[in-house]
Amino acid sequence: MRLGTLAAACVGLACSNGPTPPQAGSRLTAGTWGGVNAGVIVTDSVTHVHVGCTFGDLPPSVVLDADGRFTADGSYVLRAYPVMIGPKLPAQFSGRVVGRTLTLAIAVNDTVEKKVVALGPIVVVFGQTPQMGPCPICLVPKAMGIER
Repeated sequence: MRLGTLAAACVGLACSNGPTPPQAGSRLTAGTWGGVNAGVIVTDSVTHVHVGCTFGDLPPSVVLDADGRFTADGSYVLRAYPVMIGPKLPAQFSGRVVGRTLTLAIAVNDTVEKKVVALGPIVVVFGQTPQMGPCPICLVPKAMGIER
């Protein structure tokens, strides 16, 4: 095998170790997506998002369009650490997957303070460990009951 052919084969194998480019109707890849002070954990039962000391949940069945975009309703807790205070609030998650990168924005309808709180955009990468700073991330999220 020539060196050029071997190099091309290695590049092709390296590129196959993550999410494939999104196709219309595909879903977020299950696993951990990590970034600076942010993380997303996708399981069969929930998509769990952490941004700093806050967290939220959206359905695991988020469907991407042909450009890798999605919008989904879920719930969010704005006061989650060190002690969870307050109710889960309605939230809308919108994002886009490009290769192994997910860019996500969250609009939380804070019904307690009577305002909308915008989080993001955050950027997380599939397979990376979230770098969370002082607030921990759930290791195995529970389906926390999606409120709409």
